[in-house]
Amino acid sequence: MEWLKYAIDYGIIGLLVTMSVVALAIGVERYLVMKKLRIEDYGDRKSLELELTRKIHLIASIGSNAPYIGLLGTVLGIMLTFYSMGQTGFMDTGKIMIGLALALKVTAVGLVVAIPAITSYNLLLRKAKVLLLEWEIRDGRERV
Repeated sequence: MEWLKYAIDYGIIGLLVTMSVVALAIGVERYLVMKKLRIEDYGDRKSLELELTRKIHLIASIGSNAPYIGLLGTVLGIMLTFYSMGQTGFMDTGKIMIGLALALKVTAVGLVVAIPAITSYNLLLRKAKVLLLEWEIRDGRERV
C-alpha cells in the first residue's frame, strides 16, 4: 500500500497543480483577449458573446471539481492510514497523525485550486457581460 501514498502525493496533487496551471493560463488568455477586443468589429450580439465566453467553461469546471478531487485524496489518505493500522495491529499516534496530515493536505490543495479558479471565472464572466452591454448600448445609439 506504499504506492498509494505516492499516488496521493504525486498523482492527485500533481493533477490538481496541472488543473491550476490550466485554469490560470486560460484566465490570462481570456483576459488579454477581452482587453484587446474591439466590440465595433462585431455585427451581431451572438458572435460577440461566443468570442467573449470561449473556454471560460473550463475554468468553471476546474473550480467546481478541484474540491472533489481533493476529497478523493483525503479519502484515499485516510484509507491508507487505516490500512497501515490494521496491518501492524497497533500504531503510534505519530504515524496516525502523519497519515491524516497527508490526507488533509490534499483537501487543502483542492481548495487552493478551486477558490482562485471560481473567482477568475466570475471576474471573466462579469467582464464579458459588461462588454456585451457596451455593445448593445453602442448598437442601440447607432440605430436611433
